[in-house]
Amino acid sequence: MLNHEPLRLADGEYRFACLVWANEPLCSGQLVVLANEALGWKKSTTYTVLKKLCDRGLFRNDGGTVTAAVSREEFHAMQSERFVEET
Repeated sequence: MLNHEPLRLADGEYRFACLVWANEPLCSGQLVVLANEALGWKKSTTYTVLKKLCDRGLFRNDGGTVTAAVSREEFHAMQSERFVEET
C-alpha cells in the first residue's frame, strides 16, 4: 500500500491500469498486445507507462510478469478517501 502522496492517474493511465487489473498476472508481451488493441498504444508507450506506474507503486514487473501492487479495490478506496479529505 502506498504511504506517500495520493496516487492520481490520468485518463490513459487509468484505462491502462484497468487492463492490468482485468488480466493479471500477465506477461509484458501480452500487455503490449492488449494496450495496442484497447488503447492504440505502441510497445514503447506501453513500457513507458508500465515503468512509470511501477515506479509509483501501483504495479510490479517481476521478470516480465506484470501484477498489481495495489488492487483495483484498494485504488478506488484511496480515491474515495482523497475525495473526502479534499471536500
